[in-house]
Amino acid sequence: MSAYQVLYRKYRPRTFSDVVGQPQVTITLKNELKAGRINHAYLFTGTRGTGKTSCAKILSKAVNCLNPHDGEPCCECEICRGIDSGEIFDVIEMDAASNRRIDDIREISEKVTYTPERGKYRVFIIDEVHMLTTEAFNALLKTLEEPPAHVLFILATTEVHKLPATILSRCQRFDFHRINAQDMANRVKYVTECEGATISDEAALLVAVIADGAVRDALSLLDRCLALQNNVDAETVRRAAGLAQKDYLLDLASSCVNKNSERAVSILNRLYNDSKDMARLCDELINHFRSLMLIKTVRNPRELVVLSDEEFDTAYSQAQMLSLADIVYAMDVLQTAFERMGKGSDNRIELEIALVKLSSPELEASIDSLLARISALEKAVKCGAVTVQTTTTVAPVPAPASSPAPAELPVKETETQREEIKEPERVKKAKAEPTAKADTVYAQDTAPVTEKEISAPVAEEKPVVTAPPAAQKKKAPADMQSIMKEATPLRSWPEVVANLKQYSRVIASSFEGTTAYESGDYLLIDASTDIPFKLLQSSSQRENLRKAVQEITGKRYILGPYKKPEEEKIKADPLMTLADELKADGIEVIES
Repeated sequence: MSAYQVLYRKYRPRTFSDVVGQPQVTITLKNELKAGRINHAYLFTGTRGTGKTSCAKILSKAVNCLNPHDGEPCCECEICRGIDSGEIFDVIEMDAASNRRIDDIREISEKVTYTPERGKYRVFIIDEVHMLTTEAFNALLKTLEEPPAHVLFILATTEVHKLPATILSRCQRFDFHRINAQDMANRVKYVTECEGATISDEAALLVAVIADGAVRDALSLLDRCLALQNNVDAETVRRAAGLAQKDYLLDLASSCVNKNSERAVSILNRLYNDSKDMARLCDELINHFRSLMLIKTVRNPRELVVLSDEEFDTAYSQAQMLSLADIVYAMDVLQTAFERMGKGSDNRIELEIALVKLSSPELEASIDSLLARISALEKAVKCGAVTVQTTTTVAPVPAPASSPAPAELPVKETETQREEIKEPERVKKAKAEPTAKADTVYAQDTAPVTEKEISAPVAEEKPVVTAPPAAQKKKAPADMQSIMKEATPLRSWPEVVANLKQYSRVIASSFEGTTAYESGDYLLIDASTDIPFKLLQSSSQRENLRKAVQEITGKRYILGPYKKPEEEKIKADPLMTLADELKADGIEVIES
């Protein structure tokens, strides 16, 4: 029984065409090989797992191949097969992390003088070259500058800034980029199919996101997933990587957005009991708020944010509820917690402190926290949730020196200020007395109020005009229509429905596929059936829905059904539209 070979070694690229996501490197190398313009020293730089060592081995085969084709090695001749198996000693690999002394470089300098045994070139691949000592670099310098014609140096590093300028100037440099998530997901699916297994598109994309641009990390994670099961889905990937489910991640962010520290800590405790990695969870939260920042600042963020369509809609709703200052403050708090986790602190406690800070910005006295609080206050003022009152201070008039100074006169309270402080009597009466049977609107209290009440908003005091009862009845429907006309879609409604599951999954499922509109203090729900409204006849269920709405939007609404305004219904009628067009053409239309 042969030993198992891990996926990243088994599926290591053998030709330049197999290399994923590095066309700026592979195309240039192929053109140089076709033209016979082979340099004596190459420098491959980039992050881990992007193909530096793989390209170095492919290049060593291409320059020695007996039957090269279009700049590619044939992978069939004895030289190519010997290099792949390690039988040909003309290709020498050295890890500078463990062979970094001057004596190691002197040994290479001695081998340079020997001609190749079987190939055309002796190729020296030095990986992690930035780890060499200063003395070793100096010993390599002369050999690297003027090597024999049969010698080729390929240096690879992840930290090019640590290389001396003298070394950089003697090499042809190629920069390897982080691999695009979609390209990597396609590679993951290809490898999975070759292994006789299946993986969903969402799972492949999640593997690519976790790998962060490194194919080796992606295939290592895929190895762990296939050890669990052959049909890999997103949940399998999360279990293999020790990640939290996206639902929990979105709920954590939502709790911070809505300043609900109790819920945030309870979710974190549940994840901790499920053995989730707290440091990885903190890193995921940072990336989530980064997505919110991109949504807030970039014109077309969909290309930069790697999320499913449903997750993107939820993230978009959260971004609309926050200011840019709030998001930057959250990232700063989480980043500080993440840095402390690597210094001996308890990871769970650090993340709990960070979540409580995000839920209660007043606990933090930093500039970012103050900016976030000021931004939230400005937003509340704009929405009308906070009323800013200005008072005029009357300066005391100085009295003559001979007479005693009079007492300071109090500022007279204006009529407008009294109206803001005192609630009008008819408003109290309207709230306290539900009217007779009509289209039900679920109000703040347990008793239903009617369409007649919703048609007469009482946001501000107006002069009472006496009119006959008939005239007042005719005015009510017009006011009802005006409220419906002013209603705008509530973008965060899908998040509200998802949040409702913690209170009642039955109620939440009944609201799936519905839409909601807000108009002032009213939240109007548009449903294709009356089932949701029958369930809301229970006062406890109405209260659960209000809690779910308030946690997401931060506002407590009066609930009610949505009805399209009459004008929209007329415009939507195709017969009426046809009649209008005929009339415009001068054709008489007889209305029955």
